[in-house]
Amino acid sequence: MRFAMPIRLVAGILMLVFSVLSHASYTQTRHPIVLVHGVTGFNTLGGLINYFHTIPWNLERSGAKVYTASVSFVNSSEQRGQQLANYVNSLGHSKVNLMAHSQGAPTSRVAAALIPHKIASVTSIDGVNKGSKVADVIRGIIPPGSYVEGSADAIANALGGLINALSGASNPQDGIAALETLTTPGTTSLNDALGWKGVNRNACAGTSEDIWISGQKIKFFSWTGRAVWTNVLDITDPFLGVTSLAFGSEPNDGLVGVCATMMGNVIGTHYDMNHVDAINHLLGARSLWTNPVSLYRSQANRLKNRGL
Repeated sequence: MRFAMPIRLVAGILMLVFSVLSHASYTQTRHPIVLVHGVTGFNTLGGLINYFHTIPWNLERSGAKVYTASVSFVNSSEQRGQQLANYVNSLGHSKVNLMAHSQGAPTSRVAAALIPHKIASVTSIDGVNKGSKVADVIRGIIPPGSYVEGSADAIANALGGLINALSGASNPQDGIAALETLTTPGTTSLNDALGWKGVNRNACAGTSEDIWISGQKIKFFSWTGRAVWTNVLDITDPFLGVTSLAFGSEPNDGLVGVCATMMGNVIGTHYDMNHVDAINHLLGARSLWTNPVSLYRSQANRLKNRGL
């Protein structure tokens, strides 16, 4: 009996140490994580505002190695995909895990097609994988070749130039190419070119988690929110409230329909989260019911447990 207390004490200490060590390495994936921003996005502005607000730090604090890519503010998914492939090659790692928001998802699928041997996984977060009805509406009210189109393109490109200056990038900008690539026909054309890898052509569903591209097995995952108004203090919610009208009664996150986001292993589509909440903006103003940061951390742990 005199040994019972010391044994219990030692066991308790060992359990505590194991818990601490496990937590410290919770997001420690085998391959680095590369976060990929969406349309009108950036990596960081002046080193002060990160597109993925606090998410890199929350992944790194328990073991992950994280990079945030910089691709065009506005451009086609093909052009952005080539930029992303170039960026991944420049990192010098054997493989990386791509975690991508919005247009970052098709951008990442293009990169995976270009350098499949360098991509361990692609995770789509509220991704535009089958197009956006908001882009369809905008394309419908901006006639090709019109003065309105020229003006809109000039404004978008000028904003892209400003983002380049603020983020220290030199990415080419093409506002109309960005709009075209995000429409339903534009994304369908891209999916045709990519062989619909990871995207279900005929159903509101995902596909297999294991996607083979040029002889390389790449893990594909996705999740999305299906809410629009989530926080009365978030000034982006009214904007998304307007854009969500393009979907009628179809579940959406304000900019993308739920069915259009599905890719690979669909982790969830039930989250109380809109398109902006998905990157923990505006500066963390979000629903009380879904913490987007925890979704990234859980996904990193999922990748870790799969040996990625």
